[in-house]
Amino acid sequence: MLQIIDHGSIRELRLARPPANAINPELAETLIHALQDAAESAEAIVISGQPGMFTAGLDIPELIEYKRDQMLQVWHQFLGLLETIARLPVPSAFAMTGHAPAGGIVLALYGDYRIMPSGDFITGLNEVQVGLVVSSPIHKALERAVGPRTAEKILVAGTILNAQQALDVGLVDELADSPDEVVLRAVNWCRKMVALPRLAMTTTRTLVRADLIGLFDYNSERDVAKFVDIWFSESTQLALRNLVERLHSK
Repeated sequence: MLQIIDHGSIRELRLARPPANAINPELAETLIHALQDAAESAEAIVISGQPGMFTAGLDIPELIEYKRDQMLQVWHQFLGLLETIARLPVPSAFAMTGHAPAGGIVLALYGDYRIMPSGDFITGLNEVQVGLVVSSPIHKALERAVGPRTAEKILVAGTILNAQQALDVGLVDELADSPDEVVLRAVNWCRKMVALPRLAMTTTRTLVRADLIGLFDYNSERDVAKFVDIWFSESTQLALRNLVERLHSK
């Protein structure tokens, strides 16, 4: 599910759950532990995927069969993964090596830097299109990246963007010429960060990311319950099952 590759003092965590690196509880838990381990031994972290596909987000075909208590646990765990990324004590770069819709870009919003390949690759928060909503920490992290008005447009319409559009609105920081180049660019960005005077860089990084970390300093029970209520609503279940049928027909 996860490949670990060290580039000197920079650790790459490569999602390896084909065909779409979809996030289920096992992958989420594996990634949480790998991030925690990397934070103790590496000077920076790169999170990547396979060429052409970073991650399609949550594993809807698996999760659609879960009961309510299981989905409560899943959403708590996913928010815990986002918080783990936000609280990393070392710089993190997301090498979005291809498509990164929904949960794919959500993960990357909590990193320090986001790179994806140019071309026909897509990203965006399309949750509304499949009957879902985002939790408050995700909404606020998107606002932090692209501004309130652009975040509103993306979230309410469930907008999907191509690579150039994502760069233009600030959803990603850089485009690479090809999927194969994305990881190299991410590693090089990390090397620039770790080459800076360490105390000054880490202190400033803590200062400017305090608002991102602060998104999790609240009681999330009501937020989680709201997400799960909508997940099990009739309209959302219909939309999700239609999505699963389309995926199975490909």
